[in-house]
Amino acid sequence: MSSNPASSSTDPGSADPSAARRNSKRPKYSRFTQQELPACKPILTPRWVISAFLLVSVVFIPIGVASLFASRDVVEIVHRYDDDCVPGSKSDKIKFIQGSADKTCNRTLKVSKHMKAPIYIYYQLDNFYQNHRRYVKSRSDQQLRSKKSETAVSACKPEDMINGKAIVPCGLIAWSLFNDTYSFSLGNKNLTVNKKGISWKSDRDHKFGKDVFPKNFQKGGLRGGATLNESIPLSEQEDLIVWMRTAALPTFRKLYGRIEQDLNANDEINVTLKNYYNTYSFNGKKMLVLSTTSWLGGKNDFLGIAYLTVGGLCFFLSLLFTVIYLFKPRRLGDPSYLSWNRNPGGR
Repeated sequence: MSSNPASSSTDPGSADPSAARRNSKRPKYSRFTQQELPACKPILTPRWVISAFLLVSVVFIPIGVASLFASRDVVEIVHRYDDDCVPGSKSDKIKFIQGSADKTCNRTLKVSKHMKAPIYIYYQLDNFYQNHRRYVKSRSDQQLRSKKSETAVSACKPEDMINGKAIVPCGLIAWSLFNDTYSFSLGNKNLTVNKKGISWKSDRDHKFGKDVFPKNFQKGGLRGGATLNESIPLSEQEDLIVWMRTAALPTFRKLYGRIEQDLNANDEINVTLKNYYNTYSFNGKKMLVLSTTSWLGGKNDFLGIAYLTVGGLCFFLSLLFTVIYLFKPRRLGDPSYLSWNRNPGGR
């Protein structure tokens, strides 16, 4: 019996596989989309896990010890002066700081340990929220950068204009510039405070223009903080540049200057400060900080403690897993049953 060619062409079993794939709605097969590319898929055996925890502990614990010792080598003097320089109740302090009375205050700091130059001078403020949304937004980076944008003050309200003229620099951040001043002496000799290079070089070169000069600053009815020299461009007013880099936390330190000579143990430093900045209205605190540095930076025990904590925890886990592996082991399954170890051609 002869076969019919027409009927064989319509037989589903004899259809062209490539044509069926073209007509199918299934996505095109790809090793990439099916995640079948070569990859490292190690089997975490007990020995590998124990070895990994031991390696982390061996690396982290020495780093933590070194960081802690570096932090402990930093000599730091922290002196709070806002209460001592203004006696009386809170209302009396606010009245004093807003009045015209002499704000000079003399303090004495004793050096407990040899301090190697350079000695960094910081002012520290507590309970001051520089990260407040309206405060952070009240500035004009365009105006700070270029003389052509002096009138770009739309984001600076309420410190934007005065008598129809733009304030340079505008905004609440610049307006509230810290204005306490410090001078130091050792015996009958004045200690020179170097205020050059206390800000970020990138800020001086790119964020604050060399052709932008202060105008109409602190000329309004309510004075916020320090004044600025109108003959010096903003790129050289480093106290302003340091202050304009806002802090993320309500307790922060900002660099005031450097003392470029060593101080010996038991030296008594006489500090003459001008207590102008009003922290009394919001229950803030003001502190003067003198500090040396180490190869790791300033005094900060957190990094060393963090490394020691992680390293110690990994060491404990490695011991725990070792005990479990020795005294109560579990039989490892056959890795050939893992999906990535199966033969792709057998599916």
